[in-house]
Amino acid sequence: MKVKQTAGRDSLGEFAPKFAELNDDVLFGEVWSGDALSLKTRSMLTVTTLVSKGLIDSSFQYHLQTAKVNGVTKTEMAELLTHVAFYAGWPNAWAAFRMAKEVYKDDEGKCGGMFGLGEPNTAYAKYFVGNSYLKPLTDPKQTVFMANVTFEPKCRNNWHIHHADKGGGQILLVTAGRGWYQEWGKAPRALKAGDVVNIPANVKHWHGAAADSWFSHIAVEVPAENGKTEWCEPVSDDEYFKLEG
Repeated sequence: MKVKQTAGRDSLGEFAPKFAELNDDVLFGEVWSGDALSLKTRSMLTVTTLVSKGLIDSSFQYHLQTAKVNGVTKTEMAELLTHVAFYAGWPNAWAAFRMAKEVYKDDEGKCGGMFGLGEPNTAYAKYFVGNSYLKPLTDPKQTVFMANVTFEPKCRNNWHIHHADKGGGQILLVTAGRGWYQEWGKAPRALKAGDVVNIPANVKHWHGAAADSWFSHIAVEVPAENGKTEWCEPVSDDEYFKLEG
């Protein structure tokens, strides 16, 4: 995926236009956008280099946040900084850890919240962008079906509709992390632990995680007459990252 960066032009466009061009178009537009290494690997290399130089400043915070968005988990970041400490210096690692704790403070949803992560949601993977996990909480043959659904950062389900002739729809009980919910033609709604979303039957919508946070909710299937789910198009990166911007 091509990385878009405007920080150079925003900060130095008038004072040092050539430097701004090299920063935005070459460093990020070409080097960071190369196919030989993943964005996650590039983030880990950049964090390691900055810690080694003792550059624990606002640019380091930016690269920590970028690393999180690029899929570096809290556990992986802690292991990376522990490893680097033996080569780059203990004080540098301490400073990096203090900033990393702030960046990853919203990572509590990774465990799946109070009900646990469950198993990879492979049965519905084709209807999701990114990885999700499912832990059924009730037996649908005996009672109302409820399941804990966990989304990794940037993961979201496709637009979909819970059709029903009578009753139906879905209720979301947010238990951990931060995420989004949106109905077709309406503004998106940011979600956090404790929020409740009532999704009417026959309404097109989607829901999923924020770009920098895991997200868990309990999905409650409201009893329906002739109920079925219609899966529609994915939420594109352009649509999604406008919400995050």
